[in-house]
Amino acid sequence: MEKKEEFKPYIPAEKIISEFSAVSILLGILLCIVFGAANAYIGLRVGMTISASIPAAVISMGIIRGIMKRDSILENNMVQTIGSAGESLAAGAIFTMPALFIWADELGMAAPSILRIASISLAGGILGVLFMIPLRKALIVNEHGVLPYPEGTACAEVLIAGETGGNKAKTVFQGLGIGSLFKFVADGIKLFPSEIEWAIPGYRGAAVGMDTLPALLGVGFIVGPQIAAFMLSGAVLGWLVIIPLIAHLGQFVPEIIYPATDPLKDLVLGEAGYWDIWDNYIRYIGAGAVAFGGILSLIKSLPLIVRTFKDAMGNLRTTSGEHHSTIRTDEDMSLRTVMIGSLVIVVFIGATDFIPVGIMGAIVIAVFGFFFATVSSRLVGIIGSSNNPVSGMTIATLLITSIIFKATGFVGEAGMIGAISVGSVICIIAAMAGDMSQDLKTGYLVGATPKKQQYGEIIGAVAAALVIGYILLLLNKAWGFGSNELPAPQAMMMKMVVEGVMGGQLPWPLVFIGVGIGIVVELLGIQILPFAVGLYLPIHLSVPIMLGGVIRGILEKRHKEDKELDNKVESGVLFSSGLIAGEGVIGIILAVLAIIPLSSGKSVGEAIAIGNNILGQWGSLILFLGLAYILIRKSFYAKKEN
Repeated sequence: MEKKEEFKPYIPAEKIISEFSAVSILLGILLCIVFGAANAYIGLRVGMTISASIPAAVISMGIIRGIMKRDSILENNMVQTIGSAGESLAAGAIFTMPALFIWADELGMAAPSILRIASISLAGGILGVLFMIPLRKALIVNEHGVLPYPEGTACAEVLIAGETGGNKAKTVFQGLGIGSLFKFVADGIKLFPSEIEWAIPGYRGAAVGMDTLPALLGVGFIVGPQIAAFMLSGAVLGWLVIIPLIAHLGQFVPEIIYPATDPLKDLVLGEAGYWDIWDNYIRYIGAGAVAFGGILSLIKSLPLIVRTFKDAMGNLRTTSGEHHSTIRTDEDMSLRTVMIGSLVIVVFIGATDFIPVGIMGAIVIAVFGFFFATVSSRLVGIIGSSNNPVSGMTIATLLITSIIFKATGFVGEAGMIGAISVGSVICIIAAMAGDMSQDLKTGYLVGATPKKQQYGEIIGAVAAALVIGYILLLLNKAWGFGSNELPAPQAMMMKMVVEGVMGGQLPWPLVFIGVGIGIVVELLGIQILPFAVGLYLPIHLSVPIMLGGVIRGILEKRHKEDKELDNKVESGVLFSSGLIAGEGVIGIILAVLAIIPLSSGKSVGEAIAIGNNILGQWGSLILFLGLAYILIRKSFYAKKEN
């Protein structure tokens, strides 16, 4: 049998350079908090988050190499390792925990405290890291050349390319600055409205509109034309088909149709009846489609999941007996530390009320957490983080947990809170394990020390967990989850699953209509999840995302023979990442200003809103198209660095 050639990383194992330094840790924590906050805001708006690894790596290179004149690729890798943890933990948190806030408003339950949110986040974040550590050699080393790990490999290429110099960080910072300025002028000073819409004359209940915000344009460019088109097609079905249909028939219906509390005729004939119809009916149809899409994605992945888990466990058994390596690039945290740490956290969950799930919930977290951490770690190596069915895993966990809780008498408000808490921990575990898997792949390629990366990932998880509670409380107080500003689509869907199993009142006909639409879409061969999210969200979000996707599509089609296409796309992605981060950060700042009172009775946010939208809808549209033009310039005309 031919011996497998030993892989040589960019930085050899015998070479020791700065890696786990105070500079890399502090900068990593800063970017962890920034990207975590930005992704929390963006994810609650559009139901998806962006990977922070490459933007964090590029910003790190700009600061460490460009400003501080320090020459260490491993420091830059440590920054992106810590920084990306914030995005992953935020994704797991916002997909589930807003349901607790919504119940507090709807049912009069106590809102979750900072301590409870931090406990859930810490438990999920650290377990996600610990559960993945024993799998590193099996997945990253033994499967090298088999599992592509697209994001991790791309990040390594960016880091290695950055060794030759260049100013890619400038592109990210330009996007961040422009995105911040645009958001502040629109929603801070309010010089122009950030949401524009026009009712379609002669077509009752139909309207088109768009949120003229930089993050949505950036999201569209990053996800590309196909995903953007799927989202827009869902929105078109909702806003140009279903809402007008309800409006047409509803003008003759004087009865109240649940879950609305007003007669349907009054809703339809209201000044903006399409918003009332969307709020009372379309959101439930969309939630049904999203839930179906999540479950279906998990079912379709089951053969791969079973094979993945089986292969991972087989590889784990073959590597578990190996002696502790003394080679720098092959050092992991000790298995003893991993096992004791995991056991302590699970016992803490079951024995205390910080995470109110009880002993049964702790057992579910231990079993499903390790299973989904294993699945997520390997699955992202095959299909990438963007296609990782984390929401499907969480839905499955919530269904099983809710059934177990109901069967054991753990019901009512306490049972619902417990089920969502279990789902939150599992969701964070899966997201963190997948992120760490990508980060360790990057480290393997560039020659990082795995043990130091693992400690870095824990530092990032702790930093993000201590901050995410304040971010969630702030955003909920400023605008409220489930509002037009923060629709929180994933959390609304998780809430619906728990309510449905626990016997809560749900408009099941609307939910099943969504499921039926999902079946049709799946039979047509369309990706169900982006379509379903588009159906759930207002069309105002899908339109600007589509514009960003169109720009990316035209770029790839016009320059498909261009040797510099990859460089142009990368430049556009970096600028778009900056737009998203810039808007997210300003969104958090505006939320702070919205809750700080002045002696006049106004908030600081109201006091700075002096523009009174004087430029109007057309001014907003023109400025947004100007922003799109800047994105075109940054991508179409990007020059290859020497």
